[in-house]
Parts: sequence; C-alpha cells; structure tokens
Amino acid sequence: MDEFGTGGDQFRQPYIQVQSVLYHIEISSVVRSLESLSRAADLSIHKGECKKVSVIYGDASSSPCIDGAELERLRERFPALNLSYHFFGENLGSARGHNRLAEGATADYLLILNPDVVVCPNLFGHMLAPFASPRTGMVEAKQIPIEHPKEYNPLTGETGWATTACALTPRKLFHELGGFDADTFFLYCDDVDYSWRVREAGYKVIFMPAAVAFHDKRLSSQGRWRPTSAERYYSAEAALLMAYKWSRPDLVELLSGYFRNGGEDERRALKNFEERRASGKLPAPRDPAHAIGQFIDGMYALHRYPL
Repeated sequence: MDEFGTGGDQFRQPYIQVQSVLYHIEISSVVRSLESLSRAADLSIHKGECKKVSVIYGDASSSPCIDGAELERLRERFPALNLSYHFFGENLGSARGHNRLAEGATADYLLILNPDVVVCPNLFGHMLAPFASPRTGMVEAKQIPIEHPKEYNPLTGETGWATTACALTPRKLFHELGGFDADTFFLYCDDVDYSWRVREAGYKVIFMPAAVAFHDKRLSSQGRWRPTSAERYYSAEAALLMAYKWSRPDLVELLSGYFRNGGEDERRALKNFEERRASGKLPAPRDPAHAIGQFIDGMYALHRYPL
C-alpha cells in the first residue's frame, strides 16, 4: 500500500489538521464552523476513523480577529479540537497563509477549509474513505446550497480539480509538491493549480458528494453572482496567471484583449500581470502537451450545467 493510503496500520486512525486563514471575519461565523467541526471530530474519533483532529487558524487581518480571552473561551468550549491561533501581522493571502500553517504540521492529513464553512457530522469518515486507494491525492466535499458544477465520474468520484473551501490532502504529498504556489497566486486558483499538480504527479482528485459542507454563498435576486471589486480583480489576475503557467499563450492573449477593454478591476489586473511578465516574475510554463490543464468555456473543467 502506498504511503498516502489509509491501508497501513499507521494510517488506520490518522491525525487530521484542519486549517483556515482568517481575514476580517465575524467571530460568530468562526464559532458556527467550530461547532460543526467539534461534532464531526467527536463522531469520527468515537467510530475509530481518526485518532485526533486539531484546528489551526492563521489570521491575515490588519488586527486580530480573535483576542486572547476569546481564544481561551474557544479552547475551553471545544477541547477536542486542540485549537491554535496565529496572527500573521500581514495579509499573506490564501496560498501563502495555508503554506505557513502547514509548515510545522505533523498530521497525516490537512483539511483546507474556509473559516465560515459548516461541515456535516460524518464529514471526516467520508473524506478519508477515498484514501483507501493509494492513488488518491485530494478529496473535495460537496458544497451546499450552491453545488460547484464541475463534472465528475459518478462511479469513482474522479474530477479535474478540487476547491479548497473544504478539501483533504495528505500532508506528506502537500509538502512534496511544495504546497500552494504562493509566489504566483494570492487569492484565487491556488486550489486549481495545486489540484492539477496533484494529477500531474500521478494522483487522483476525488469529489465526494456524501461529504457535505455548507458554504454561505448567495446570489442576487436575478440568480447571479455579486462579486466585490477585490473578487473581480483577483479572479482576472488568476485567470491570466493560470493560462500563462499552464502553457496557454493563446488564452493569455485572448484574456488580455478582453480585460484591456473591461472594467477598472480587470484593467488593473492586466497591468499587474504585464508588469510581472516584463520583470521576469511569472512562473515557468508547464504541461506543454495540455495533458493536465483544462480550459473549457472560461472554466477549468467541463461543467455539468451552466453557471
């Protein structure tokens, strides 16, 4: 059995580190998430699915979201979660923040989780199950109320990439792949890029619909996304960086033309990308045969239904 699987004796009851990056979040959202994680951990440990669950927060806010007194109250309320908290003192972004949290990890698995996500009680068992196969490198939970429409094999769960709103990966594999590409991605597409590198290394990315996670995403009254200025900027930036890194210069040019005539956020993202390219600060292109990366109708996988 491969060392990333759960078949060996040392992994029959693995240790899971849950990690989240905070950024100016309401403490009530954190508490709601912890309540669900505590219940899920209790059930999983009781059933012998895992031996330990810890939760570690990294705070990228301008000032701490959790003060010392609140941290102690949370530790007393959720003792099974072995809660720890680190104030970064700077906005590291999602990718670098998670890399920082994973640096000293000793857990068998890392659960990358948005700090406001509420998980189902049987989450850990369902997320661990696919790792019985030695070729599984990443497992993604199903999000509600808005399920991500990426295509997946209904028999095996295999899919093109996993969103890290709630995703599990072996800590050893995460370190071997260098974690998230924080030098390239600040906020978006670090999970797509990591998923593709997992597949590039010969492992599978699995969507597990039985593992349910509530992610509080809301649409307008017309059923459309309501992105903020920051979301528009970082989405445009990530799109250019993904196309460049995964050897699609044709898409770089197409997106550049589109963003050049777009809104202020898109133009700013294009300007930043062009400055990085001129100064040699872009990643080396990979996957020239396009065996891994998928760019389909502006998305990074074939979708089951339109957004």
